[in-house]
Amino acid sequence: MTASPSFLGLPDRLADGRLPRAVIFAAAHGSTYPGKDGSGYVLAAGAIRAASQDDAALVEHWDFDLGGPLFDHNPVCCVDAGDVPTILHDNAGNRARIEARTREVLSMPAVPILLGGDCSVTIPFLAGFADHEPVWILQIDAHIDWRDEVHGERHGYSSPMRRASEMPHVAGMVQVGLRSVGSASLADIEAARAYGSRFVTAREIHAEGVEAALRLRHIPKGARVVVTLDCDSVDPGIMPGVAARTPGGLTYTEVIDLIAGLGRRARIAGFDLVELYPPADIDGLSALTAARLLVNVIGAIVRQD
Repeated sequence: MTASPSFLGLPDRLADGRLPRAVIFAAAHGSTYPGKDGSGYVLAAGAIRAASQDDAALVEHWDFDLGGPLFDHNPVCCVDAGDVPTILHDNAGNRARIEARTREVLSMPAVPILLGGDCSVTIPFLAGFADHEPVWILQIDAHIDWRDEVHGERHGYSSPMRRASEMPHVAGMVQVGLRSVGSASLADIEAARAYGSRFVTAREIHAEGVEAALRLRHIPKGARVVVTLDCDSVDPGIMPGVAARTPGGLTYTEVIDLIAGLGRRARIAGFDLVELYPPADIDGLSALTAARLLVNVIGAIVRQD
């Protein structure tokens, strides 16, 4: 069943039999490290859905981020399919369920939009694209997430881009918003560069704009791109509700310009938003910002050819 309320009050199916353009679903847990308690992430999807309710009655109004109404004068074409059932520390089971739901959405066909959860949920989400055309990855994050293993776990939140680099259907990746001291060692940096990952720091975006990330040498024109957005990519003055607050992050405008620019040059094939940690939020600011980011993602997907 769809959680109540749904994101923007969207239905869980389109009543007229149309296939949705995008399907939102949530997964609270991925692969949790031994001894770690990730229960705070259970609250993330509900907080985002609740924060979206102020806009729920206004989806036909003009949106100045998008240059028109959310659905661009078309009927509602996205659904909220509720939550994938996940269990803390059932790592293999969680991965199997998230991957299966992703494959189900892609088979419609529709664009899957996943609400996490820590960014370990990104690994099975990306794995779900294995039977489709090669995809590129645009990771928006303060960290490169390239650890091979932590405490014996190879699918935790420090490893999604390392695991993605091993997936044959991933053609390449761009990692945007990097800054400060992350969990990566020198060996991790060298491994990412050897793979061919493109690093774009937050300072480069501040100085050069989003074009620093959208150059053709980074992502080919017309490529199918899966976007993974870690909430700690955004400056903590805007998005305080994260587990790893890091000054110097991207602004809201930079992130929505990045999403819109990508939608014009390539095809957004999938999107996840991860690492919102409501126990650290301040007056719901982070959840509100996350909800507005998702509105922009839906708007970009709807406007794709």
